[in-house]
Amino acid sequence: MNKVPHAAMATSAVPTPSEPLKCDGRGDSALSASPFLPPQCDGDTSGAAAARATMVARLEGSGELRPGPVREALLALPRQVLMPQAYVRRSAPDETPPRWDLLDWSRPADREGLLERLHSGDSVAIQHDGEPVLGRTAGSRRGGVMTAMSSTMGMTADLLQLLDLRPGQRVLDVGTGAGVTAAVACFVCGDAGVVTLDIDPHVTAAARERLSSLDYQPAVVTGDGTTGWLDAGPYDRIFVSFAVPRVPTALVEQLAPGGRALMTLGTSSPSWPGLAVIDKRPDGAVEAQLRAVEFGHRAAAGFDRLFLSVSFRKAITTGNGQTQRTRIAPPSDTARGMWLALDALRPGLVRHFGAEDLTIGAPECGSWMRARAAGHRRWDVTTCGPRDLGGDPAASGQWRAAGEPAAYQLHFDTDGSQRATSPNGALTWQLPYTPGDSR
Repeated sequence: MNKVPHAAMATSAVPTPSEPLKCDGRGDSALSASPFLPPQCDGDTSGAAAARATMVARLEGSGELRPGPVREALLALPRQVLMPQAYVRRSAPDETPPRWDLLDWSRPADREGLLERLHSGDSVAIQHDGEPVLGRTAGSRRGGVMTAMSSTMGMTADLLQLLDLRPGQRVLDVGTGAGVTAAVACFVCGDAGVVTLDIDPHVTAAARERLSSLDYQPAVVTGDGTTGWLDAGPYDRIFVSFAVPRVPTALVEQLAPGGRALMTLGTSSPSWPGLAVIDKRPDGAVEAQLRAVEFGHRAAAGFDRLFLSVSFRKAITTGNGQTQRTRIAPPSDTARGMWLALDALRPGLVRHFGAEDLTIGAPECGSWMRARAAGHRRWDVTTCGPRDLGGDPAASGQWRAAGEPAAYQLHFDTDGSQRATSPNGALTWQLPYTPGDSR
């Protein structure tokens, strides 16, 4: 998927520092294809536009972004208007309690750091401990957790391109966050058919104000995203920006014939996400696929997220256990279809991606497994704890027997159950029921 960066294309829409920035796209062939550009972008600067162009060029160089309306939107939409404040972590990853600084665009001293953060491509934290997003005072925060974020740009760009947004479509954006997806949908489709929905009233209040600053007026709704928003449906496109354990039935029902929905399916483990791609045919029949992916959205509110604590990671790295030598190589990182199946068939596991060796832990019982190269085609597999994690990755045999699939078919049965099945039917599992969903 890698391709040569289109550096000239990425910078063609950027004014020189002496030029006032106009965001209406008139007279600029790179942006004039969209009839839904905001008429003006107050507070934008040539430095911000240059930062956007650099971000877009980087995404193109990595193969995550291609020429088209999503690229045009990312070039045109001023991220500092959608996120005039953002948190930057000032503490080490394992330092407790963590420390953050809230940078503010209205403070000239913060602008360079804020632009760097907003256009780095990384996720951007925008809310601390459920606080009101509007009217905050910039400065330091200590402890607590970040409760709203804007997702990484590479993943967002890739998913929005897969969503295939087009002018005039009705779009339901579930999980408003900073309003980036809603803004792109307004840019491409027009704001009249866009609904963005979030469970947090502080998040929706901020998104409503900031989208309005771009002269976009989508419906901004506070509510449970898993139930959708029936009032403006059915929708041609539905985009869910948080992970769910199964496909919410209400969202499938609100998808229009010919429509598409995208969402991350995952368990409480953050290690092995799947992407659900749901298409409703013109006759109303549903076809769905679960694709093994490298990255996915974070779990929804209320998920008991599994993680490996600092002490647990140290115990795995330095601890002793039972070691067996084997000629069977551990599954590669790129065998994502196997890891996705493992997450469903052997739940409760978390990968320590920062470790030098393949390292997996089961935090609920304290068991762990470490696979380390021990010479040519030899590996030492060390296990510890009540759960035999050395046998868990051996589930790769089931995956190989299924033809090593990278994607699975999703089935919505008449009794309300949902199943993932390999193309040859040799590997299958049930998706869990969730409270409130139909059976």
